[in-house]
Amino acid sequence: MDEDPGGRIADDTGHVTDRVRQVIARLGCSHREFARRIVMDPSKLSRSLGGTRRFTLAEIVRIADTGGVDTGWLLGAPERPAAPAERAPAAVPDGGRPLQIVRETVRLIAEHGFHAVRVADIAAACGTSPAAVHYHFPGRDELLEAAVRWCMDEDTERRAAGLAAAPDARAELLHLIALQTPRTAQQRRQWLVWLDLWAQAARDTAVGRLHEHYYRQWRATVADVLRRGTGQGVFRPVDPDVTALRLTALIDGLATQVLATAPDSTSPDTMHAALLTFVENELDTDRPTPPTTDPTRT
Repeated sequence: MDEDPGGRIADDTGHVTDRVRQVIARLGCSHREFARRIVMDPSKLSRSLGGTRRFTLAEIVRIADTGGVDTGWLLGAPERPAAPAERAPAAVPDGGRPLQIVRETVRLIAEHGFHAVRVADIAAACGTSPAAVHYHFPGRDELLEAAVRWCMDEDTERRAAGLAAAPDARAELLHLIALQTPRTAQQRRQWLVWLDLWAQAARDTAVGRLHEHYYRQWRATVADVLRRGTGQGVFRPVDPDVTALRLTALIDGLATQVLATAPDSTSPDTMHAALLTFVENELDTDRPTPPTTDPTRT
């Protein structure tokens, strides 16, 4: 099976797509979960399986690694999938080599910044070679996108777990606020990656699109919680989209101050208290509605 000039795998007969489907079926996971494991945009996986997009060679490599099959078999060779013991003599952490590379990339970006992290540093952290990193992620841009997507997926999973357990929309909103307050090492690491993403998004169209997608999803989540809260009577009526924009902007600004200033200046506790004050003053039904000022009156 030849690779086309654009770095994508030709699949006129559909053999590659069929074998990727076999891998997913054998793993017994959803398409979304499989996309998370191979660090791929779920919509790209869907289009590739549907025949409107070709897989890249790097994606095929990650699929083979995650599924425990031979890359040649995925590309149409007659060999059957190799058993894990036959093709993986070296111990690889849970999730496979691609996720290990991404996790270590996230850690190193948080510690040093994306532009200070070399592929050699990532390889050393994974106990492998730079060639192995390039094998799964050919370029730095692809690594950055994979690292950001992994953070997005982790964030979405934590949100969903807390929202499902919350008794009402107010508790849901407090859960979201707690998740966004950088108290733990993991939360701080994720925020530091976001800061690098913002800087990169201002200069890179592809990263900018990823940034836009994440924030559209994040604000929609907050707006949905606000709508539910109004319907449940725990929040007073507000414009959910405008209020979600204000609240997420406040979260971003405060988190940036927490990370960029001395601990005794703006702390996670200070940030959390300010966000709770916003909820109490702007949303809670047991607080009086702020008076509306008519600018035409003096």
